[in-house]
Amino acid sequence: MDQAPNATGPVFPRELAPGAEQIEAGRLLFAKECEFRAGAPSEDALPPPGLPEVAFAGRSNVGKSSLLNAVTGRKTLARVSHTPGRTQQINFFELGGRLMLADLPGYGYAKAEKRAVANWTKLIEHYLAGRPSLRRVLLLIDARHGLKPPDRPVMKLLDQAALSYAVALTKCDQVKPEALDRLAKSVAAELARHTAAYPALYLTSARDRTGIAELRAALAELAG
Repeated sequence: MDQAPNATGPVFPRELAPGAEQIEAGRLLFAKECEFRAGAPSEDALPPPGLPEVAFAGRSNVGKSSLLNAVTGRKTLARVSHTPGRTQQINFFELGGRLMLADLPGYGYAKAEKRAVANWTKLIEHYLAGRPSLRRVLLLIDARHGLKPPDRPVMKLLDQAALSYAVALTKCDQVKPEALDRLAKSVAAELARHTAAYPALYLTSARDRTGIAELRAALAELAG
């Protein structure tokens, strides 16, 4: 991959690196009102498809809610918890009448009853495999740990559904630059073997806002 030179932000092929216009488009979109629209604890509770959707997915406690709050510029849009398994439904947030953001329950370890975990795992699989308005999945990976076994079945499901997904490494501020560089290269190499993986890797931090502008730019391109 011929990468754009950015050691602390996203890792892009040069042709995918956002320019100033794309960055500004992302800023303008995410300056618009973002409001909660629906919560779906089961398949039959999913709202009708409409606006283009981007789903935030990842293991429990990967930092989904923190990143979603950082991207939207809201401190309390998505509920942040240090207890894995707190989010037990898909929450939908409408951004400026142009884009729907879906916050999925975390998969993997969760402090919840096994039946509840099984139910929302089934919900996630149904949503990812058959949502016609879903334009891209943002698969979050904790930069302190890298790809783990629970991530790979999700990647396989997305490949089989031919559903475009991009990986964002979270909590990058908690990893030393040399280790982060090694991890980014390793993850990018693995993604290159997946048919549905988008060829850009986002290095992000909700705390210091690393990669937030570039992520907004990418999501703005998917908006209606």
